[in-house]
Amino acid sequence: MTAEAAEVLAALSFDRDGLVAAIAQQHDTGEVLMLAWMDRAAVEETLATGFAVYWSRSRRQRWRKGDTSGHVQRVKEMRVDCDGDAVLLLVEQSGAACHTGQRSCFFRAARDGTLVTIAEPVSAPG
Repeated sequence: MTAEAAEVLAALSFDRDGLVAAIAQQHDTGEVLMLAWMDRAAVEETLATGFAVYWSRSRRQRWRKGDTSGHVQRVKEMRVDCDGDAVLLLVEQSGAACHTGQRSCFFRAARDGTLVTIAEPVSAPG
């Protein structure tokens, strides 16, 4: 483990399940792409490789963003919030960030008491 990774890991406050919230944001536009979770190993691998790696709570395993879809996230910068319980990944997103095929997981807006789709998919779900 590098000194950088050790310093970042020491600053993080993982929850009782050993996870920290991770927000992915497009580095150049500020578009919020997704919220996911990372365990220690995912943080280490992300820092070591420069590509986003997350922990799937439903599958109970790590996953590298884009392994199946090809829509990878190259990490430009990792930021740690003031409490250490969340990270912000400034990424270069290729293709869809959402498993539904949307560019962002935040493609619905609450308007006039209903959810409205505000963006069209950029690829097939997957």
